Amino acid sequence: MGMWASVDAMWDFPAEKRIFGAVLLFSWTVYLWETFLAQRQRRIYKTTTHVPPELEQIMDSDTFEKSRLYQLDKSTFSFWSGLYSVVESTFILLFGGIPYLWKLSGRFCGSAGFGPEYEIIQSLVFLLLATLYSALTGLPWSIYNTFVIEEKHGFNHQTLEFFMKDTIKKFIVTQCILLPVSSLLLYIIKIGGDYFFIYAWLFTLVVSLVLVTIYADYIAPLFDKFTPLPEGKLKQEIEVMAKSIDFPLTKVYVVEGSKRSSHSNAYFYGFFKNKRIVLFDTLLEEYSVLNKDKQEESGVEPRNDGEGDSEEIRAKVKVSSFSLRDPDSVFTRINSFLCFFLFAVLIGQRVLFAAFGFYDTQPTLIGLLIIFQFIFSPYNEVLSFCLTVLSRRFEFQADAFAKKLGMAKDLYSALIKLNKDNLGFPVSDWLFSTWHYSHPPLLERLQALKATKRD
Repeated sequence: MGMWASVDAMWDFPAEKRIFGAVLLFSWTVYLWETFLAQRQRRIYKTTTHVPPELEQIMDSDTFEKSRLYQLDKSTFSFWSGLYSVVESTFILLFGGIPYLWKLSGRFCGSAGFGPEYEIIQSLVFLLLATLYSALTGLPWSIYNTFVIEEKHGFNHQTLEFFMKDTIKKFIVTQCILLPVSSLLLYIIKIGGDYFFIYAWLFTLVVSLVLVTIYADYIAPLFDKFTPLPEGKLKQEIEVMAKSIDFPLTKVYVVEGSKRSSHSNAYFYGFFKNKRIVLFDTLLEEYSVLNKDKQEESGVEPRNDGEGDSEEIRAKVKVSSFSLRDPDSVFTRINSFLCFFLFAVLIGQRVLFAAFGFYDTQPTLIGLLIIFQFIFSPYNEVLSFCLTVLSRRFEFQADAFAKKLGMAKDLYSALIKLNKDNLGFPVSDWLFSTWHYSHPPLLERLQALKATKRD
């Protein structure tokens, strides 16, 4: 009877207390679940000290040990940073950090002659202060990750001066995008009437399309140098392949990623009939914007990209560029519309604001924060897992597509090479992999390709 009495007593709490308690409980439940999964994977890192028999022909023991130690260090870092994050969030909620910051932003506005009626102005000050706080508290973790872990394992190429300038520049650019977009969104919600969620959804859709369009041409070049891939065999092969599969390729760029890290990557962006591919210079190994500049300074004639490249290098470019799948844009748009619709339903519930310390006022921005970040958190976790499963399926489909193109052997070699270059650990706990890996683990992809490779 005592246990059931305690449960009944809990439901005697006011609704706002129950909502607040449920949010805290769920955040810690997610943290404990993530920690449980991480410890399962960490056990794999600790106990798998020798190359598995199925990998002996494709991975040497030295690379295997380097990747194991690298992932162990990353796992330790993730544990402590994750613990800090959940404790920090808990303290912010328990001690009224959000309403305090809102009142502080109101004081700033009041001192500048803007009263409570200027809610959008106060919201922008709130956003600026919140993102500044987040940047400052996250900075030590970012510095440690870059200059201790990445440096230790040979990936970091940044100096502290470059890192700090880059961080400040990112913060400024973020504010230049975040504040105007947020002010317009809040204004649309304010004047949109009963169907504001439709207008807000359309606005976010337009903004996302604009950002996708201008990102690589106007935003990314603020941080990295983008150079058109020089004419040569590699570019020709990419263009021929794009044409053969009706991929609407318009440009191919090489980005100077080597000034930050030796990690390799590639991506494409754009929409409709305007797609562009971006290759990291580290992906091409022998081609680098930095190396090219040095060659020009020394009077050495730079070779055309693609001349002398090994099959593995060209295959890496192909698998990185063409195994990517367009995001399920239809699903994304439907989900976004659903979220705005539910927001319209919930925004009038004063109990939600009271649960987080807003008893006398219901600012629209705070409503967005409470509903999208806290109330939707269970839905977001489920959605994230579903998208991970969907992404894994797309990756297998992309590999199967490569088989049909007769590139199974090249893809097999490329996956091994990419894993080696980035010190990826090829052995995974099945539950950790299922929950976290949007890309299938190396062994699973190689096994799917193995039969074709032998043909």
